[in-house]
Amino acid sequence: MISKNPKSEIRNPKLRIPGFKLSGISVGIKKKRKKDLALIFSETPANVAGIFTTNKIKAAPVRLDIERLASKKGQAIIINSGNANACTGKQGLKDAEETADITAKELGISSSLVYVASTGIIGRTLPMHKIKKAIPILVKKLSLRSINDVASAMMTTDTFPKIFSKKVEINGATGILTGIAKGAGMISPNMATMLCFILTNISVKIEALDSALRIAADKSFNRLVIDNDMSTNDTVLIMANGILKNIPIGENSPLYNKFENALLEVTYNLSKMIARDGEGATKLIEVIVKGTKTETDAEKVARAIANSLLVKTAIYGKNPNWGRIMAAIGYAGIDIKEDKISIYLNNLKLVDTGIGTNMKNKARDAFSEKEITLTVDLGLGKKEAKILTCDLTEEYIKINARYT
Repeated sequence: MISKNPKSEIRNPKLRIPGFKLSGISVGIKKKRKKDLALIFSETPANVAGIFTTNKIKAAPVRLDIERLASKKGQAIIINSGNANACTGKQGLKDAEETADITAKELGISSSLVYVASTGIIGRTLPMHKIKKAIPILVKKLSLRSINDVASAMMTTDTFPKIFSKKVEINGATGILTGIAKGAGMISPNMATMLCFILTNISVKIEALDSALRIAADKSFNRLVIDNDMSTNDTVLIMANGILKNIPIGENSPLYNKFENALLEVTYNLSKMIARDGEGATKLIEVIVKGTKTETDAEKVARAIANSLLVKTAIYGKNPNWGRIMAAIGYAGIDIKEDKISIYLNNLKLVDTGIGTNMKNKARDAFSEKEITLTVDLGLGKKEAKILTCDLTEEYIKINARYT
């Protein structure tokens, strides 16, 4: 398994996001008394933007949140793990609404400002007797320094909590963007691909917040592949509470690009953590395709390589079978010229002008690294794209064969 303490992961117990309090506890939804219920609370109503799974079957909390997002406002998010509250009919929606109502009452805010998220096993109703009893405790435990508790309470098959924080200077003041995510399996692009909550003290107009989130997600969460399965519960929400009291950033603001770039840095690093923590994974793989006429073409080829089970298993087995990469390039659905293709494994050139370079022994050594970069240059243009993935191992099968 990949190290559970990657360098890019932030585990700072002193990490705080101004204006936000958090808590995470165990209520018995998951076994072995693991944390499974979390709360994020903004001391003031915040601008909220979100994106959700494009799966036609959506969990009850997703349907509830889509309705509430129309207001563009929010103040709290309550999250449970161990139970997806998906495919639970009218009872599931009632439970999601009741969870929000009780949380709102305990916080002293409107229920319309509370969002709900769930992750875990599909088809089981929530143990509401446990959740209702726990919510008052969850509220009492709200703290400025409980971000690790929230990250842990969101986990299902994850092996480590995923947190990334970025500081941004906004007119001489310090803005903070902090993301908390979970995800290790059922990760397929087409939207957000997991649960992720991003909190910032920066004041951002809702149109700019929504635009920046969609752009960041498109270049990170939507370019992340673990196993080609899309969840019913995928949710990304960003809350901007404006505690920094800067002039609100709009799409035409000179600070908009700085905010968008910082947000992308947060989402891309969270995506790398998810790829690194792919179920059973031993290697993080970044696929870079360049030398195309359009970015769309580059993305198609990168996605074909990242989705290839043969490529993923070859990397796991330290097998330098670059022919599998070539085959994926060929069926990606774009025009190519075989004699212009070069392929690199980290800094080692495996293919030159479509022909192997006889570097198999050195390639095996390169495959021993925990982080692999596959670079393909198609030699046809100046555009490029990246996709994140991981290798495919026997452990993935074991985890999912025994999941329930």
